[in-house]
Amino acid sequence: MPENDSDWKRLCFKNNKVWALVDKSGNYILKEGKVLIKYQKNQSHEYLVFETALKPENHPDCAAGNAAKKAGPKAVPPKPSSASAPTEKKFPDNTIIVYTDGASSGNPGPAGIGVLLKYGEHQKEISRYIGIGTNNIAELEAIRTALTEIRKKNLPVRIFTDSSYAIGVLTKSWKAKANQELIGSIKHLMDEFKDIRLIKVEGHAGIEENERADVLATSAIKARY
Repeated sequence: MPENDSDWKRLCFKNNKVWALVDKSGNYILKEGKVLIKYQKNQSHEYLVFETALKPENHPDCAAGNAAKKAGPKAVPPKPSSASAPTEKKFPDNTIIVYTDGASSGNPGPAGIGVLLKYGEHQKEISRYIGIGTNNIAELEAIRTALTEIRKKNLPVRIFTDSSYAIGVLTKSWKAKANQELIGSIKHLMDEFKDIRLIKVEGHAGIEENERADVLATSAIKARY
């Protein structure tokens, strides 16, 4: 495999050969506890699957699946979710729009965050390695970092995240057994804003800004290892 493709590992998923995202040590880079895969390395859409669903490339099931494809109609990879990108036009013109994401290679493992901030014609990106941590810590740290970057706390702020965990512990009164100090610090920062909302979006559903935040998070890990 060429050096520039060394972060993609050939595996088998549901009788299909796929590419799975790994770090340079061969460990999966997890997103909400799942592995990111794609059917062709040059395709734009990616999918999240459980690690236990992946098998070695030479697994008999994968070989059988490939034989069936040759004998029958060409298999078509499953289409991504039809979830539509959130429209930003429904927000006031002076709204600060933020997309955040976190990733870890292993859970825990080397972790990175990605933040995309938009205000009018201005835009800022943050890609940062945060050390060893879980995926949940990375998701929370991305939100915390975004909040510390915003100076105009009187303006409306909308933060988009694909982390159900972050939404739950920060806005739905989920009782967190871990990361309580980090969660508390984020809630304290949120209290400083006049109008702030966290909005759940579906990961890898074609939302350009969310995909960019994901790239920023995973790139921070790749740059370190």
